[in-house]
Amino acid sequence: MMRNLDITTLRSFVAVADSGGVTRAAGFLHLTQSAVSMQMKRLEELLGLELLDRSGRTIALTASGDQLLGYARRMIALNDEVIGRLTHQAFEGHVVLGVPHDIVYPVIPRVLQRFNAVYPRVKVELISSFSRGLKEQFSKGECDLILTTESSENPDSETLAERPLVWIGAPNGSVWHQRPLQIAFCRHCLFRPKVIEALNAEGIAWEVIVDTESDRTIEVTVSADLAIHAVLEGTEAPHLAKIDHGGKLPELPVHVINMYTSENSGNQIVTELAALVRHSFNSTGSAYLKVAE
Repeated sequence: MMRNLDITTLRSFVAVADSGGVTRAAGFLHLTQSAVSMQMKRLEELLGLELLDRSGRTIALTASGDQLLGYARRMIALNDEVIGRLTHQAFEGHVVLGVPHDIVYPVIPRVLQRFNAVYPRVKVELISSFSRGLKEQFSKGECDLILTTESSENPDSETLAERPLVWIGAPNGSVWHQRPLQIAFCRHCLFRPKVIEALNAEGIAWEVIVDTESDRTIEVTVSADLAIHAVLEGTEAPHLAKIDHGGKLPELPVHVINMYTSENSGNQIVTELAALVRHSFNSTGSAYLKVAE
């Protein structure tokens, strides 16, 4: 038969243990002495154990009682955390997170999932745009927190990661062998001039075959093996692959991922989301990201 421990009874048990007696615990809990005594009796009956040593002038815990006390404190703390997180006004609200499309994977889906699990009453609005546009929105107060890809650190931001650009294409694709090299970049992509500069330095003929502002159009073109693209290492979409070119394409420069937050506004929700983003990039580990905290 399933037996369940009652949080109210455990709270009374902890109060008895901390105060050294039923009478003092009853006063602390605003209950009668008989009510607390009955709770202790029912708890012992449920477990089939003696939890309180009543042989002395003051009540002490038995060995079983000492063992239960640690569990009881943890269960009460978890209960109170759940109630606080799900019902407290401080954890309600709306936060706007801006992220460049090309670094959404793999971190951001995990961040949103974990944040929603902890703060289900908070709505997170995700804006996907290019870094320059996100910085403009942030400066106008239209975003609470943004990530950017930039060529260097910024004193107004926190650098989360530093990674080189890598060439990506369709899995087992062959278009990267073609000359002129077929490349696909958005008009506002920060990486575009750096890639073109690297190709020119190597004397590799190239051609931009897509002129668009849509990152989705770029993904479709690349996944169809019609062109190649460049992203920060470890941020490629799951349906694209890093090109193992064996030196036949130029090495590309290092860029950083910066985080800008409005934490100075005192918004606890923004602070919590920023902490989760920071932790998630850190947890991604050395396989993808070198974190500078």
